[in-house]
Amino acid sequence: MARSTPARKATRSLVWLGVILVALVLGNGAQVLWNGGSWTPKLALDLEGGTQIIMAAQLGDEQTLTQEQLDQAVSIIRQRVDASGVAEAEVTTQGDRNVVVAIPGEPDEATLQRIQSSAKLEFRPVLLTDVAPTSSVGEEDGATASPEPTPSPSLESTPTAEPTNASDLAWITPELQSRYDNFDCASLEDASAGVAPADEPLVTCEVTPQGSLKYLLGPVEVSGETISNATSGQVTNSQGAPTGEWGVFITFNDKGTKEFREVTERLVNLQGAQNQFAIVLDRYVISAPTTNSVIPDGKPQISGSFTQDSAKTLADQLKFGALPIGFEVQSQEAISATLGTSQLASGLLAGLIGLLLVVVYSLIQYRTLGTVTVASLVVAAVVTYFVVTYLSNAQGFRLSLAGVAGLIVAIGITADSFIVYFERVRDELRDGRALEGAVEAGWKRAIRTIVASDAVNFLAALVLYLLAVGNVRGFAFTLGVTTIVDLIVVALFTHPMLQLLGRTRFFTEGHRLSGLDPRALGAVYRGRAQFRTPAEASARNARAAREAERRQTIAERKAAAERTPETTRTGKES
Repeated sequence: MARSTPARKATRSLVWLGVILVALVLGNGAQVLWNGGSWTPKLALDLEGGTQIIMAAQLGDEQTLTQEQLDQAVSIIRQRVDASGVAEAEVTTQGDRNVVVAIPGEPDEATLQRIQSSAKLEFRPVLLTDVAPTSSVGEEDGATASPEPTPSPSLESTPTAEPTNASDLAWITPELQSRYDNFDCASLEDASAGVAPADEPLVTCEVTPQGSLKYLLGPVEVSGETISNATSGQVTNSQGAPTGEWGVFITFNDKGTKEFREVTERLVNLQGAQNQFAIVLDRYVISAPTTNSVIPDGKPQISGSFTQDSAKTLADQLKFGALPIGFEVQSQEAISATLGTSQLASGLLAGLIGLLLVVVYSLIQYRTLGTVTVASLVVAAVVTYFVVTYLSNAQGFRLSLAGVAGLIVAIGITADSFIVYFERVRDELRDGRALEGAVEAGWKRAIRTIVASDAVNFLAALVLYLLAVGNVRGFAFTLGVTTIVDLIVVALFTHPMLQLLGRTRFFTEGHRLSGLDPRALGAVYRGRAQFRTPAEASARNARAAREAERRQTIAERKAAAERTPETTRTGKES
């Protein structure tokens, strides 16, 4: 019964490997059937080409764009591209005011909208509007119902003094009133419309399915740059139960918390339109909720006319930061691959050559045992292929030439694990163990070395992925994936196969072509299928020689001395 235990363990391991392979195949099949996926990995910009978008900064008459603002915009846009599931994209600057975004393949409309939306966010108090609010802003434990607005104060009673705060109606001059009365919301399609310095009022609109709604807003009081996080989810009531209404939950940094608290302390005491706080995104009002309470902790929630998708879109835009300046799309065009299929073919050829060299070395060094190496590499390649394909379909991963390089490097990492294991088994055979015992003892010693080596490789890949950008991340990603695959294949295929082969006559009898011939490895047979190392045999022979010499007669010793070299005889006589 004990002898069948390794065989049962080996069978279970192979079954688990089969389950993993079936799961990967079914997962890819589901992506192909229902999500328009493919049975081949998607290629990155350098191998397939894609779409290039050039965006220009929109500046007012007295606005300037610093290099720091441009670099910040590049960083934020890159985060948004990554968040949309697009891999291997490139975001760079062009000149002193343009940002160039290159996306592999043909991105969907949602991805383009996410990138093209500059998401320059501003919080401005409402001065005038004839619109009833549809949302409210409150603390995260649930906002109360929106009160009905009262008519805005008449302009005839507008003070003529300098405004004392952003909600002061003294901002509304006759010229500004005339502009508000004659403003056409369709003019916002012009990039120059709806742009005003942060310290001046703004006339803009909110676009809804029912039509466009005009607003006259005061100066900016809170900038979107002070948002540290934003999420979406269902609004809850004071008891913590979900209401079924979707909302956006914002967290400000210290500066934003202080500014938002001061604003809500003022707005909560005002009536009508002045109680509202407009959120302006890319020149449009996206929400103008009423202020129900003071928000002292910098964690307001916006609720109202959100759907699940619209709440998530807004939260994603805010989460990855508001751009320091607005941008307009100047051009969008298809671009060709920077490298192309010839470079991909060259990379794959290099990988094939490396694989063949590993196979040849394994067969020469380990003979028939080398076929286990070949089979393990094939299994590792299949698992890696389906993992990469699934990630490509489900997560938007794209394979660049640098990623292909990571897969090629993995051949050496995987082969190294097999070599460590096989050499441990051969060491056990040299120590005189039988083959089955040598396989188990060698595995216990080898797995520690393999895990330590793969852990170092994975840690290096993780650090490289976190710190690098662009194609280097593709290399780090594939290197990390193949390191995990190596552990799976060694544990669930290579070791079980050696356990099963170790029970066959070809290997247990130490055939000279098996690669596990104890005599060829330097072990000496000592009976009952056990072997003794050459050191043990030499010690035993030395002891036998000394005993034979002790029993010799005087005549036998003289005869033996005469047969020894002259120097040896001289030494003994002395």
